[in-house]
Amino acid sequence: MGHLKQQRESEDSWYATAPDRQRHEALLRKALDVILEEAVFAGTSRDGKVCEWRDPEELRKTLDLSLPHGDGKEPADDATLLRLVRDTIKYSVKTGHPYFINQLYSGLDPYGLVGQWLTDALNPSVYTYEVSPVFTLMEEAVLQEMRNIVGFPVDQGDGIFCPGGSMANGYAISCARYHYFPEVKTKGMHGLPRLAVFTSEDAHYSVLKMATLLGLGGDSVYMVRTDARGRMDAAHLDELVTKARESGAHPLLVSATAGTTVLGAYDPIEPLTAACRRHNMWLHVDAAWGGGALMSRRRRHLLRGVHLADSVTWNPHKLLAAPQQCSTFLTRHTGVLGGAHSAKATYLFQPDKFYDTRYDTGDKHVQCGRRADVLKFWFMWKAKGTLGLEKHIDHLFDNVTYFKEAIRCRPGWELVLREPECTNVCFWYVPPSLRGQQDQADYNDRLHKVAPKIKERMMKEGSMMVTYQPLRGLPNFFRLVLQSSATTVEDMDHFICEIERLGCDL
Repeated sequence: MGHLKQQRESEDSWYATAPDRQRHEALLRKALDVILEEAVFAGTSRDGKVCEWRDPEELRKTLDLSLPHGDGKEPADDATLLRLVRDTIKYSVKTGHPYFINQLYSGLDPYGLVGQWLTDALNPSVYTYEVSPVFTLMEEAVLQEMRNIVGFPVDQGDGIFCPGGSMANGYAISCARYHYFPEVKTKGMHGLPRLAVFTSEDAHYSVLKMATLLGLGGDSVYMVRTDARGRMDAAHLDELVTKARESGAHPLLVSATAGTTVLGAYDPIEPLTAACRRHNMWLHVDAAWGGGALMSRRRRHLLRGVHLADSVTWNPHKLLAAPQQCSTFLTRHTGVLGGAHSAKATYLFQPDKFYDTRYDTGDKHVQCGRRADVLKFWFMWKAKGTLGLEKHIDHLFDNVTYFKEAIRCRPGWELVLREPECTNVCFWYVPPSLRGQQDQADYNDRLHKVAPKIKERMMKEGSMMVTYQPLRGLPNFFRLVLQSSATTVEDMDHFICEIERLGCDL
């Protein structure tokens, strides 16, 4: 009787948000098998496509995206759900594929994947120790070690995991504003001078967005010129600071970039530090992309002086290839995050708990509910060690050397920067019809159309994905982003041959 009662209760509660072995185990195991086979292994095989391209309207008709609602609309059965799993995989871009080199993330790390799955299975929210004891301590351990690697003073400073590098850059502006004007927390921008933020013309657009979001306004962001390699011009920064003061603004923050999005340039941190000290400004280093070079003894010189910064953005999901998303904000200033953002909600951060409430770290975040993005990166780091992460970084830079040398003297190939600083290799492919015509008046216009056409062809074939863009008047050029250490020199040769195949008749 008890068994029948339990069965009836299970049938009556088919909608319950709880795993039931009898009802769900077969689906879970079959779905996991499909994910492993088709997304993890087949999806990263060089024999498979990077994408199965469909135009939006065609894809809308191919996928059953309708939702069951209203009378007579039965929920999907297991067979339908498994088909939807397969369709989702089939028509999604395989970002773990070795030929996906389109964005500042790629690869599929098996240890990171285990950490990601475990995170989702536990479904934590990291704001108090009582609900996330393991992840609270794990975050503190990882953030402390990252601050040590940056070179901040031992046992000093603070850090948080953020929902992306854009938000981390927003935290920098917020912390700088509170550091110099703590009254902003209670009184707002009213009564403060007009604040000025300085960053390079090649910096990530989030600096402008965050200044707008935080109430400084877009006009408060001064764009500093870059040199021929894309690095911020410290002398021009001084000129703009003077200009801002003369207009009645108060210079607040300089956001330097360690690894710009397009060219991969590293701003000169030491001269910028000197400028910030002269003008009493906060120095932030947006190392979301290029910060991974700190893990390599051969490459950390690219961020020389980063230990002098007030704060740093560093995204392990970029150059270190942790799964999306995994972003951190690090600062040398103890207490500024909590001071700027805490609200002391007594239903969550009660001061009379039975344990040390210093471990209730959530109040220094703008968010309340927050994923445990630390686990996937911590698990990778444990599995590979710092040495493994260093070898990963060195492999990426070795691939850059191979690729740039392979195309340097190859007919029809032209580097935008002869010596890239990071793992972005920017280049033009000039098809045979345009070679030798550089003196023609319409040459740049015609070259500008080459990269988009080659990109269209590779996407429709699904053979690879590499992005392109213009920059400061230059015609469209390709940007090969080398971020996965699964990429080999044979892959470099494949990229070259594939671009030539797709563009030779243009």
